[in-house]
Amino acid sequence: MADYGVPEDLDGVLPWSWAEERLVANRNYWVVTASADARPHAMPVWGVWDRDRERFAFTCSPNARKARNLSANPQVTVAIDDTVECVSVEGTATRITGADQMQLAGLYGPKYHPDDAQAAATLVTFMGSGTMFEVTPERAFGMIETEELFAKAATRWRWT
Repeated sequence: MADYGVPEDLDGVLPWSWAEERLVANRNYWVVTASADARPHAMPVWGVWDRDRERFAFTCSPNARKARNLSANPQVTVAIDDTVECVSVEGTATRITGADQMQLAGLYGPKYHPDDAQAAATLVTFMGSGTMFEVTPERAFGMIETEELFAKAATRWRWT
């Protein structure tokens, strides 16, 4: 990112914990997919970041364009909805079912309904019955989009 004035050294880069805090706490995410013929599609979703496995999960209708796109082309980008303290994750989406889906569905209730056990349980059931995708990250980007901090704090993380 040298064209943006970002230095090559690591002084001032954001720690992964900064990005992970935002991925966990964020309420709405943008999921960006592309069809087999590269037609882009972006839609907001509710989702959960699983800290233990470093994976993002979301559900959708099996007939949704994003589900159809991911079946043809599993490459995906997920971004939080904050345009100042930004986090964007690029990776591969895989449809998950069974115990893995229920484990991830269980993260929705306390996140979206922390003070309402009944609503939390209903949401977990709903998310556990839908089409769920898990995103395995390949790289992520974090930045603080202010004039003072952008060039100092823009950071890229990679998974191998």
